[in-house]
Formats: sequence, structure tokens, C-alpha cells
Amino acid sequence: RPQLGCYGRRQMHSPHIDALASRGVLCERAYCMVPTCGASRAALMTSIRPAPGRFVSFQTWAEKDAPNAVPLHTHFRQAGYTTISLGKVLHHAADHASGWSRPPWRSSQPQYQDREAERRAIAEDQQRWPQKSKHRGPAFESADADEADYPDGQCATEAIRWLEKLSASPDQPFFLAVGFLKPHLPFCAPKKYWDLYDREEIHLPANYWPPHGAPAEALHNSGELRAYAGIHPSAPVDEPTARSLIHGYYACVSFVDAQIGRVVDALDRLGLAENTIIVLWGDHGWQLGEHGMWNKHSCFETSMHAPLIIVPPAGSGIDPGIRLPQLIEFIDIYPTLCELTDLSIPDHVQGQSLVPLMRNPNQPGKPQAIGRFGRGDTIRTDRFRYSEYRDRADRLTGRMLYDHEQDPQENENVADLHPDVAEGLAERLNELKGK
Repeated sequence: RPQLGCYGRRQMHSPHIDALASRGVLCERAYCMVPTCGASRAALMTSIRPAPGRFVSFQTWAEKDAPNAVPLHTHFRQAGYTTISLGKVLHHAADHASGWSRPPWRSSQPQYQDREAERRAIAEDQQRWPQKSKHRGPAFESADADEADYPDGQCATEAIRWLEKLSASPDQPFFLAVGFLKPHLPFCAPKKYWDLYDREEIHLPANYWPPHGAPAEALHNSGELRAYAGIHPSAPVDEPTARSLIHGYYACVSFVDAQIGRVVDALDRLGLAENTIIVLWGDHGWQLGEHGMWNKHSCFETSMHAPLIIVPPAGSGIDPGIRLPQLIEFIDIYPTLCELTDLSIPDHVQGQSLVPLMRNPNQPGKPQAIGRFGRGDTIRTDRFRYSEYRDRADRLTGRMLYDHEQDPQENENVADLHPDVAEGLAERLNELKGK
């Protein structure tokens, strides 16, 4: 969620990410292409738009859905870079594995620290709600544990080890992808990060209810969360549990913020920062009870809007501390990195380089950001978000329009009140969306 301090929202303790933003370019309105991890990553790494038959679910394989595309890391390897994958980058470690100089590395460390409590919670959940299709451990855990006990702590350590190794060959360029898991469910983090927050100051969102007039296709039952122990299979999440979930999400953000700080500190210590581009991105947004929903998996702003920070190398002509209010799509990252490193941009790339905007932040950006999820397609303009839903025969079954000048929380569907706006955006969306 773009709810970090550098985004002007002070609920989260994120000093390292905030410091990183001050060194580079913060994209205020960056949008993922598909709000689910595997599909979002595949679209970003190929710079190809999703479609009803491409980049659909978290189980997406980029090499199967877009077999003719050269993914970002492969493009850099072909240009002579050492390419390293740590943690979760593409959803499947084997996806386009030939583009990495070494086999992708992932931690085998469990996310839960109290394994016995995890087992008890699963057994109790199975007994209480046998109708659930999945029974996972608790949705959150605050443990008196060290950072090294968690996959993300190990991932940061592995990244630092690789930076030390790569710094020994200063003439060899590298592409290092560091994929942290948090703040994904389950919200497991060391207790000291939970202690950064006062539980009494954590509240449910004001719109803890479905938007007025939203089509049924736009909403979901937060199925990803329901699989965790202690979460009712269908009823609204009660207030104490909801507050614990929000608390856990915040704690995980602060935990991963510290790991990002460790990696960036190593980059500085080793003298690599001046000639290294840093890109920090989250693969999708996240609902923390907005519209009564949790997780992502929707065409609402809360699912589509995600953080993006780019720190260019010295001598790029880009000033530090820039904020870009223009609309940006994650498919724009691929050509941006190509331009910053003087690499050619492959013909299949559908994004636009952000370098012109970064060098001249006053110029206009693209007029829309387009994404989709499930049977829904969505377009975000400067003022509006329009989404429409179609059945498998491509017949329109529902639509919604939100005026962000009047309703930034997207609580009132005004598609019927502004049919001309809705029709105009529908025409643009259907012309430009992935085919």
C-alpha cells in the first residue's frame, strides 16, 4: 500500500523506504497491471499488458503466457550483466530461469516461529469450520524472534552477500532482484516491529462496507484471508480481529523496511550506490477492510495502486527528491531501466520509459493507466476510475465509475449519473486494453 511516510501518510513506520525516496523519484500514482502476485510480476517483467487469456492468476508462468517475450532479466543477461534472483521475483522460481546467471535462490525458513501454535490453530480451524477448502496457520503472529529467523531476514543477508561478491568485480555489471515476501499474509514479524504501533490508535477504515451501487462482480469474499485459522469462512471480520490484521500488516511493512535498509546500507558501504539504479516496487495494492474486503483481487484503487520508487545513478541528470504525480503503469519499468542503462528496448515492450518525466517532471504523463482482474477491466484517468465486467461471451454485465475529485475512497458508483463519461472511458478502455 502507498501508505508509507514518504507518501504523506504517517500510519506506518518506514524510515528506510522514506530515506530511499529522498534519494530518487517517488511515483505518487503508479499502478499494477493485475492485482495478484504472479500475474503482476509477469506483466512487469515482460512489459506486456494482461488479457483475459494472459497473465490471469497468481500461478502465471510468463514463459507460457508470453513465449515470444524477452523478460527484463534475460535482456540484461544477454547484454552481459550478471543476473541474480533472490526470494520471490517471478512467482515460479523455474519461470524463465535461463535468464538468471545462477539458479534462483529462495529461503526454506518457515514463516511461523511457533510451529506448535501453528499446528494447534490449524487443527482447531479444521474442527470448527470443516467446510473450508483450505486450512492455513494463523493470519498473524508476533514472535520474540530474530530477523534471521524469517525468510525476508535471510533474503536481505543473501542480498548483502551477493553485493559483497559483486563489488569485487567493479567492471562487471549486475542485475540483482531481491524479492521480499512481506507484507503478504500471514502477517508474521518479530515482536519489536509490532511494538512500534499503539493498538489503540489502529482503526478500521471509515468505509468498512461495500460501495453504493457497485456491481456484484466487483466485490469478493476475501477468500485468500478466509483460508487462515481463526477467520470465519464467510461472515464479516470482527473488529478486534480486523484491528489485529491491520496491526500485523503495519508490523510487516516495518520489518521489511528494515531489511531494505540493510541492503541499501550495504550498497552504500561497498561504494556501489553511485553507479547503481535502485527500483523499489510492490506488486499490487492491498485492502485492509476498505469496502469490507481484504487482500487484493479487485479493480478498486486499493488493489491497483502500489508504491514505486526509482533511484537513478549519479550523472543521470535526474534530481533527488522528485515526486511524480503523473499516471504510471508498472509495464513502464522495463523500458525505463533500458534507457537508464543505454540498452535497446525490445519490440514487444508495451510500456513507456519514465526517463523523460524524471528529467522534466513538469511535462504531462500518459493520460490513463489500465489494468484488469478476473472478468473486469479498469481504466484510471486523472479524475476518474471506470471499470466494467463482461461474461465469457464478452457481454457487459456490470460497470462502475468513481469520481476521484469528489469521492477518492470510491464509495459511490456514479456510472448511471454520468453516462457520457462512462461511455467515453469504456470506448478508450476497450481500445487500449490488452488483447
